[in-house]
Amino acid sequence: MEPHLRKKGANFYTIGLSYKKADAEIRGHFSINEEAKTAILKQAKEEGIEGLLVMSTCNRTELYGFAQHPFQLIKLLCEHTHGTVEEFEKVAYVHKNSKAVAHLFRVGTGLDSQILGDFEIIGQIKAGFRASKKIQMINPFLERLTNAVIQASKRIKNETEISSGATSVSFAAVQYILARVPYVSDKNILLFGTGKIGRNTCENLVKHTKNDHIVLINRTRDKAEKVAGKFNLVVKDFNNLKEEVNHSDVLIVATGAQKPTITRNSINTDKPLLILDLSIPKNVDTNVTELPNVTLVHMDDLSKITDDTLQRRRVHIPQAEAIIDEVRSEFDSWMETRKFAPTIKALKNKLTSLKDAEINLQRKKITDFNEEQATIISDRIIQKITNHFASHLKDENTASDESIELIQKVFQIQNK
Repeated sequence: MEPHLRKKGANFYTIGLSYKKADAEIRGHFSINEEAKTAILKQAKEEGIEGLLVMSTCNRTELYGFAQHPFQLIKLLCEHTHGTVEEFEKVAYVHKNSKAVAHLFRVGTGLDSQILGDFEIIGQIKAGFRASKKIQMINPFLERLTNAVIQASKRIKNETEISSGATSVSFAAVQYILARVPYVSDKNILLFGTGKIGRNTCENLVKHTKNDHIVLINRTRDKAEKVAGKFNLVVKDFNNLKEEVNHSDVLIVATGAQKPTITRNSINTDKPLLILDLSIPKNVDTNVTELPNVTLVHMDDLSKITDDTLQRRRVHIPQAEAIIDEVRSEFDSWMETRKFAPTIKALKNKLTSLKDAEINLQRKKITDFNEEQATIISDRIIQKITNHFASHLKDENTASDESIELIQKVFQIQNK
């Protein structure tokens, strides 16, 4: 990271935890809902952090931002979640400057996903970007970086086959059901929770199980009805949850609750029941496994399923990495340009000051002095001079640091 991109000695950091070292329970402690995300951004702004991107998914929680020390970001995370610093330190990672940039590229392009090639993460990055920009917590560096990651993600999705086949935990959940539940089209399937994962799971269920009597339940009924209307499914009230659980052969839980919504007390049936918990934090209490007829599978278990599709995806990793390198190179070139932009701006301001002083002098000395024409000509000359200097500094054969120092010395300017 070039010094010109830092504010008061700050560096660009990524702090976070993911499925690689943190299990679902620990990830649940650090999950960030929308209210907490807004609170983190507002506090960061009050504390003088100039740019921050917050991301929390079922597989990871990460903060990307500028800080004097990474603990500033760790403190923000722990203050607005149920996690502690001690817990964080056991499973966390901290990346600085160029390594933080490289990490965001891998995350945003699906190379670091729990299921290789899962591109749902880029939607989370876009949402995080919009939330930060809304309260002016996106600086030029973060805006350019986010756009570069989005560009790389789009190219990898379009130019490689790394996303062929299953692309998400929701798809893997349906594949799991298909592999283990016979005559699935005749079974009673209940989907509890119609957020993003719930909607994606619902779509995959309809597409692959050929089951036309799937039941949807959501705390807010109208949200469930919107999803059900799209697929012509059945919606039941939240008050009917226990009744529907006991009527089901397969229960999929994908809610955003902070505590388990399904427990042993929710189940009063002896028939086999497969429960898939796609929630972070976990929304199904592990005490359901005390019942001999219940099988509980969490999303972390689903992600471990390796099949031919994932093997085929791995072949395309080098091609994806080559695209990242290409986009990253363009981003690095932009950063290099940003290094001398303040000098060019200061030079232009200096020349403009000289122009204003000279025009003011000539106005007093020359009768009928045409100030308008003099201003137009002077401004054009200033623009041509600054363009020449900018082209010189962009030349790869130029020792830009030495040239910048010389320009500053000759014109007696100092970057602000």
